[in-house]
Amino acid sequence: MTFSVKDQKEEEMKKILTTVYDALRQKGYNPINQIVGYILSEDPTYITTHNNARSLIRHVDRDELLQAMVRHYLSE
Repeated sequence: MTFSVKDQKEEEMKKILTTVYDALRQKGYNPINQIVGYILSEDPTYITTHNNARSLIRHVDRDELLQAMVRHYLSE
């Protein structure tokens, strides 16, 4: 079994994004639009404070997130 820091980091980003997505949906927002708005502007007010989502999303590096998303999108 091999251990990869990159895989672990991407798994943590996925877990955080899922939590943020769920919190936004629970509050009645369009989660995709809100997350995209945050990624483009880095304005934390796009993300609700519900379930600590705003604090969690700030632990994700936007550049790393974009790289992971493009890598995932192009690999499938």
